[in-house]
Amino acid sequence: MIELKLNDAEEKVLAETIETSLGRLRDEISHTDARDYRDFLKQRKEILLKLREKLN
Repeated sequence: MIELKLNDAEEKVLAETIETSLGRLRDEISHTDARDYRDFLKQRKEILLKLREKLN
């Protein structure tokens, strides 16, 4: 396991980046017809949600 130490500014940028990525993923998931690709995107979304949780 890796431990990442961030200062306040770094944490804020990372949190904003995760939120932006989540928003884009939601849009992309809803507009994707290919099942395999949609599953891949959903997995990425779950990872980002877990990362967001760890930041809070």
